[in-house]
Amino acid sequence: MISGQFDYHAPTSVDEAITLLERGGEGAKLLAGGQSLIPAMRFRLAAPSTLIDISRLHDLEYIEERSDHLAIGALTRESALERSPIVAARYPLLLDTALVIADPLVRNRATVGGNVAHADPANDHPATMLAYGAQLVARGPKGTRTIAIDDFFVGLFENALHSDEILTELRIPKASPQSGGAYVKLERKVGDYAVAAVAVQLERSGDVCRSIRIGLTNVNPVPMRATDAETLLVGKPFTRDNLEAAGRAAGAQCDPSSDLRGSTEYKRDLVRILLKRAVERAIERTQGVHS
Repeated sequence: MISGQFDYHAPTSVDEAITLLERGGEGAKLLAGGQSLIPAMRFRLAAPSTLIDISRLHDLEYIEERSDHLAIGALTRESALERSPIVAARYPLLLDTALVIADPLVRNRATVGGNVAHADPANDHPATMLAYGAQLVARGPKGTRTIAIDDFFVGLFENALHSDEILTELRIPKASPQSGGAYVKLERKVGDYAVAAVAVQLERSGDVCRSIRIGLTNVNPVPMRATDAETLLVGKPFTRDNLEAAGRAAGAQCDPSSDLRGSTEYKRDLVRILLKRAVERAIERTQGVHS
């Protein structure tokens, strides 16, 4: 199929893009990497009257470690994450995620901000950003504001951005030496959406869990944290029984749908298994073992 007619703009600044968003109203859509929007337009699942191509806003392409966080420009390509020495050295959960997003061709075009802003529960970054407790920076005609990741996903393919706002930056808190993270994903083939996946970022004190955040991929209508599992683990040792209980709690809390990738029951049990593996890998990484 062929998309419908639309007006095309290619702004050269964020301010110009915001002005175009205001002018275009509800019919305006931003085009970044285009890996989600263009296929949707081809099949008439999306029909914007105004397309604002922000791929030329190179000021939003960066990976910078600052005093208390890692800053990622919203237009940073996925491939830049997997090549970044900073990410490889200190953000293993983020590197895990970058390496399993689609395939190299897609990662060369897709943007980190687009992956998150699309608010697709099957995308990989939402769970990872939930596990990190990331902050998102949005800019609009009224200025700049920061949105906590826990408040960002408000529905299926719906986020908390206003219609005239642009996501400009993602901020991941710096981790302590006692912290570790991991992303474990099961997919039918390379490049496919996850059957299920689990993102974990934790901090330990000896054998006890000091803090933990767990994000789940493609097992709920909205990107979600496994808060019941988190509650079961905080303040307790990482025993086999405790991990099993947390895995079962996560499987019970999520709401997967049956499809060609598996039944609801299968996906719940898969969450149980993947959560245990992700936690175990994250624990290893607090000891300096990056596998």
